[in-house]
Amino acid sequence: MNNTSTIENLVGLTPCALSEVKNLLVLAENSGKSFRVYVEQGGCSGMQYGMVFDEQRAGDIIGEHDGVRVLVDAFSATYLRGTQVDFSDALTGGGFKISNPNAKQSCGCGKSFQT
Repeated sequence: MNNTSTIENLVGLTPCALSEVKNLLVLAENSGKSFRVYVEQGGCSGMQYGMVFDEQRAGDIIGEHDGVRVLVDAFSATYLRGTQVDFSDALTGGGFKISNPNAKQSCGCGKSFQT
């Protein structure tokens, strides 16, 4: 039994993030994988974000953005609903950035948050 569900727009990707994820999916070690966004306990504000290229698991919520599959586990979905992932290639402060409307407070590093 496959207990996955599909929910569009659970986690959005900006055009810059989408382009970077597509570039990274071309690499051999990421071939055939999907883009997973998750949260876990930790970080300086209590919860921290994570992103990885991964295989689909039972219970995952699946979204798709211009051919890129985005996976979110059920635990993370509670915290990530409405989140936008962006990417900047700026020399200072570049990388993936997460904008989460559910975060009541974020730390200065931008990698952890509090609900």
